[in-house]
Amino acid sequence: MVTLDYTRADFDHSPFVVFYEVTRACDLVCQHCRACAQPGRDPRELDGEQARQLIEQLASFPKPPMLVFTGGDPLKRPDVYGLVRQAVDFGLTAAMTPSATPLATPDALQRLQQAGLHRLAVSLDGVDAATHDALRGVSGSFDRTLEIMAAARRTALPLQVNTTVTEANFGQIDAMAAMLAREGIVLWSVFFLVPVGRGEQLQRISPQQYEEVFEKLWRHARQQLYGIKTTEAPHYRRFVLDRRGNPQRSPEELGGEQKQRAPLGINDGKGILFIDHRGAIYPSGFLPLRCGRFPRDSVVDVYQNSPIFAQLRDGNQLQGKCGRCGFRHACGGSRARAYAVTGDPLAAEPDCVYQPKRVLSTAQC
Repeated sequence: MVTLDYTRADFDHSPFVVFYEVTRACDLVCQHCRACAQPGRDPRELDGEQARQLIEQLASFPKPPMLVFTGGDPLKRPDVYGLVRQAVDFGLTAAMTPSATPLATPDALQRLQQAGLHRLAVSLDGVDAATHDALRGVSGSFDRTLEIMAAARRTALPLQVNTTVTEANFGQIDAMAAMLAREGIVLWSVFFLVPVGRGEQLQRISPQQYEEVFEKLWRHARQQLYGIKTTEAPHYRRFVLDRRGNPQRSPEELGGEQKQRAPLGINDGKGILFIDHRGAIYPSGFLPLRCGRFPRDSVVDVYQNSPIFAQLRDGNQLQGKCGRCGFRHACGGSRARAYAVTGDPLAAEPDCVYQPKRVLSTAQC
């Protein structure tokens, strides 16, 4: 069941979303891959019983989170269908981000739907095969992604599309928004590059280009029948709030699916938790500061009491212009990008052009 009453007051004791990297195995070689995925499974990944114990522990948070099965490619793990069912049986909302490979068959999607999967998220990084396949590293990935999306619609699985903005597709935002309007999706998550993993080799767009993308996303957020959010670009919230808009604007109901968007302020370690395939616990998949390891450490205890998590949840500890910014509690900048670029997770967001005019109170932002 979707938790519809999660608020900013819950940040300190419960994450809104947990990403569980069930395996690093994947048949794609995406240029921006956070995990540097590999063809085969790691023999040290959490086994089936450990994964079940992890899921049970996640369900013990005061506000049980949404659980996203990610990778690598989750479908490279044969027991993933049972893990989805276990998550649902424990009262968690389950989602998955499979890779666009032959493993994502209509039968596989049907099994996931029958197991209780709440949402399927696929990656689409361009309006044409040339753009998308170049980033994914495998010819035919674009067509395969569209096939998976069509199969998900036939299976009645709600669809989310994840898009990574790069120099290659920067000019395609409007075209992609129009394309996705025809695909029956419920949410478009637009990701902005963090230089980790293979992503270190890609050039990020400029801070000014962020603002241009934000303007287009805000325009489409007021026009399209699907929700729009950003990943690792919380300053989109600043952009919208500065224009007296609502960054969470979306239809109240999408395809009959009742949903809740994460509250303003969610960020790495602040409403977000990541567990890798071996059980290491991080503030997010893009912020490689290990804070514990399951099953030795309690995931609940690490999230609630780790000094790193506590710092990341306190907007008043941010440094530089982020610490002076009136939007520091609603935005806070990408903590993962700050760490990747400067080595300090509390440093100012390096890809934000905004210069704070004055510091607002917590109540104002």
